[in-house]
Amino acid sequence: MHNFEKLLFWQKSIEPLKEVYIVCADLPNDEKFGLISQIKRSVISIPSNIAEGAGRNNDSEFFHFLAIANASSFELQTQLILTRELNLLDAEKVNSLISKLNEIQRMIYSFKANLKSNLKQK
Repeated sequence: MHNFEKLLFWQKSIEPLKEVYIVCADLPNDEKFGLISQIKRSVISIPSNIAEGAGRNNDSEFFHFLAIANASSFELQTQLILTRELNLLDAEKVNSLISKLNEIQRMIYSFKANLKSNLKQK
């Protein structure tokens, strides 16, 4: 079991979550049950799956939940690109969020590689 709150990539995943909730207020109300809902689900999924995986019984389960968290980050990245392409959100805000997501994605990938190496040694 891992202490998720000490994992830097979990800590870093909280910042875009807060930012996404702020920028979602700028999206049109007619997207409330569409894009806004989907974006919020994706951004919440990232730290939530990291935490859930950290609380699992073994590293192979943790690896699986990290994969889900990473997939959610790519889903969110796609949704943010759509908001930028549709001129629904400021491109600079979107690019900043995507940059933060890319950092989190790299960190999760590296951590997963270490976990996988440790799993092979067992």
